[in-house]
Amino acid sequence: MRIAVLGAGAIGAYWGAALHRGGADVHLIARGEHLRAIRADGVRVLSPRGDFVARPNATDDPSEIGPVDYVFLGLKAHAYPTAGSLVAPLFDDSTAVVAAQNGIPWWYFHKLPGPYEGRRIEAVDPDGATSQVLPPERAIGCVVYPATVIEAPGVIRHLEGTRFSIGEPAGGISDRCTALSEAMIAGGLKSPVEPNLRDDIWIKLMGNVAFNPISALTRATMVEICQHPHTRRLVTQLMEETLDIAARVGSTPDISIEKRLRGAEGVGHHKTSMLQDLEAGKQLELDAIVTAVVEMADISGAEAPTLRTVHAATDLLAQRAAAGWEIDDTAQKAAPA
Repeated sequence: MRIAVLGAGAIGAYWGAALHRGGADVHLIARGEHLRAIRADGVRVLSPRGDFVARPNATDDPSEIGPVDYVFLGLKAHAYPTAGSLVAPLFDDSTAVVAAQNGIPWWYFHKLPGPYEGRRIEAVDPDGATSQVLPPERAIGCVVYPATVIEAPGVIRHLEGTRFSIGEPAGGISDRCTALSEAMIAGGLKSPVEPNLRDDIWIKLMGNVAFNPISALTRATMVEICQHPHTRRLVTQLMEETLDIAARVGSTPDISIEKRLRGAEGVGHHKTSMLQDLEAGKQLELDAIVTAVVEMADISGAEAPTLRTVHAATDLLAQRAAAGWEIDDTAQKAAPA
């Protein structure tokens, strides 16, 4: 089994190192000091489950790899439409794309029976640009549960979790998902093949759509948001609205809001990925996590007033951050007394 990891960051390098340890032929695509460290010393994983070093092939040029069986996308979802030149050398007719993204995937309505089958979600597939690069037929959905960070170039700190749930957009259990699951299990990961992965997507999204934007707006950690009574209620409202939208498009995730809150509170003083990106000056992953959910509310007729309000505030935050927090000098002048 030949696998390429496009975007071998904290999650991608951890996943690739695990599969290489399990016997798969893994090729990491990275850059800069991280790539140089991996080439020199391999990927060093520091984990409460036991440290290990894996030495997969590493490059910054996908054409050196050629066609593979699976491409694991470790990129942020907003980078997908412009990844054509990177993925093209990795594809043959049967190559599958494992989309390990947060939020709503571009393939969401692909082969989903019902009134919205084949509907495009502009927030994650603008004018079909993502589908042009990553045809939905290639997609294997993936919900990522582990928490990892790059501690130093080539060094991945695994904090918790080993589960990567996967599934076909069309549902059922396919041979390609079964083979990939077996490879992940051989590498020490949990990899259930879910016949209805969309329910898993919504379970994780319940937290992402609430905690990510609120943390970016308030700079608070997950436990601080949970323990403040007003933001806890705000999270509850966002989760209620998200479950309503999920139901309208045919998903009924089997988890209570209170259980989801307890799980988030148990994480402790953890900064969400959106807050980390904001502090690092990176583009916020807003489109897949929040904007797409608002679009699905529009499609399905859901009111979602709290979600729309939080989205508006976070969208402005993202625009200002992208512009480098530039403010017209005249706006800073005090009004005359």
